Amino acid sequence: MDHQWRTYKLAAAAGIIGPLLLGGTILVLTLRQQAFLRSLRWDPVAAPTVDWPSGLALSPDGPWMIAAFLGSGALLGVFATGLHQHLAAYGQPPWGTRLIGTASVALALLAFKTDPTYLPTPRTTAGAIHDGAYLLLGLTLFPGLLLLAAELRHRPPWRAFALPTLLVVLLAAPAFAVKGLAFYSFLVLVLSWFLGAALWLWHQTQASAQAHAPRK
Repeated sequence: MDHQWRTYKLAAAAGIIGPLLLGGTILVLTLRQQAFLRSLRWDPVAAPTVDWPSGLALSPDGPWMIAAFLGSGALLGVFATGLHQHLAAYGQPPWGTRLIGTASVALALLAFKTDPTYLPTPRTTAGAIHDGAYLLLGLTLFPGLLLLAAELRHRPPWRAFALPTLLVVLLAAPAFAVKGLAFYSFLVLVLSWFLGAALWLWHQTQASAQAHAPRK
């Protein structure tokens, strides 16, 4: 049992660090590389999704963005695995976490550098992989969260998290598709969901450990 709780805590820690790593890296590099991003025709208001945030990997600070994609993808994969095991203890193994795990792989694959949209550079294999990873992310993350919202309703420790999960899907999916300024809300909503779910997993693990602790 102690090993199981340690596994859940490790997964929760990964789920906390992953979104903070990705979100923090995007924020810091965007502030540092505004001139470079503008050379790609990015604008924070008029064209917020032109090669952003992926274009940060092309900047002089590119290795940091690549590391953030790889690191956050790996960390969220660990989180998805731990969450899957935790939820499986309360019923059938969930499918939502499997799709979220696939989405974490897609996130890591975004480390392949994108091709600039407007620069006269040749299309590359890395750019094609990046575009495919972005598509895979959308095709797995939102169905995964939608399935998970339904599955959480049948697991008492997680029932209260079902409605917030559904709301994130309903709000973030259109923002992901429409892009523009709405894309900022997609990032905030999804990263906040991962952070909230990881904190909830940590809380549930702590509560379960205390409930099973020997009485003195």
